[in-house]
Amino acid sequence: MPEFRMVDCGEVRLRCALEGPAPGTAPLAIMVHGFPESWYSWRHQLGPVAAAGYTACAIDVRGYGGSDKPQPVEAYTLQKIAGDLIGLADALAPDQRVVLIGHDWGAPIVWNTAFTNPQRVSAVAGMSVPFAGAPLRPFTEVFHEYFTSQGRFFYQEFFQEPGVAEAEAEADPRDFVARMMYSISGDVPPGNYWDKPYGATFLEGLPDPQQVPWLSEADLDYYESEFKSSGFRGPLNRYRNHERDYEWLKAWQGRQLEQPCLFIGGTRDPATSLFGAVADPVAMMRMFAPGVEGHVLDGVGHWTQQERPEEVNALLIDWLKRL
Repeated sequence: MPEFRMVDCGEVRLRCALEGPAPGTAPLAIMVHGFPESWYSWRHQLGPVAAAGYTACAIDVRGYGGSDKPQPVEAYTLQKIAGDLIGLADALAPDQRVVLIGHDWGAPIVWNTAFTNPQRVSAVAGMSVPFAGAPLRPFTEVFHEYFTSQGRFFYQEFFQEPGVAEAEAEADPRDFVARMMYSISGDVPPGNYWDKPYGATFLEGLPDPQQVPWLSEADLDYYESEFKSSGFRGPLNRYRNHERDYEWLKAWQGRQLEQPCLFIGGTRDPATSLFGAVADPVAMMRMFAPGVEGHVLDGVGHWTQQERPEEVNALLIDWLKRL
């Protein structure tokens, strides 16, 4: 197991899992997870990143696991979470620019932290979700237009009303995590599991999870214990800030992400194609991040670095060594 440390990042304290050289003695690589995960989603990357000469630091995002859990919805804006990463960098590596690595929600978090703080971030890697520049409108407007207004279910719409999704997820956190992870993995049989009417619940219609080699019973034990302790309010509040995120980022419209970037997605990951809106995510991303190196792994679903750790590690470590 890594060393765990609570770090004061200014507004909140984050639980950090650390491996490798002591902070301040080597380059710092901060890893940021998505939903519904924890530092643990980087369990296969911490050791290899440390062995590559970095201080490897996987965090619990605010609201998750051992990190602080403010209650207000507005405590979970991209601006505040980006501020947590800069506060963490200032605490662990005050004289260095740092490398950020993110997956799922962690990808927009690290893309936009690097985008808005180039003086503190030297390079950035994102998995699953490509960078599409500063938004031109809030994402709520997008999914209302393409889903809600047409009577179609969209999971982020279901997440909007505080308490509703929390009740479904917290009734059985283990089943929620297992069912969600399986349903958008590269192992699930093809099917339109998310094509359901507005008014359906998140879990409604999802297939029964099957055992897969990358998600063991011990892994589910860990996720279950974390969410039984932390609950789902903080994690779900991240989805309730699209308008605030848009207001923050619109000042950067028209700008590019200039640092070296690595993107790793999957051909069976709906987020990699931005829910079918983008045929070539790497080409799209080059318009907003000209220094991107991109890889889309065949047959990989949404849980990129957990489903294919060896492939991801090879690409990630090669890129890190070339920085």
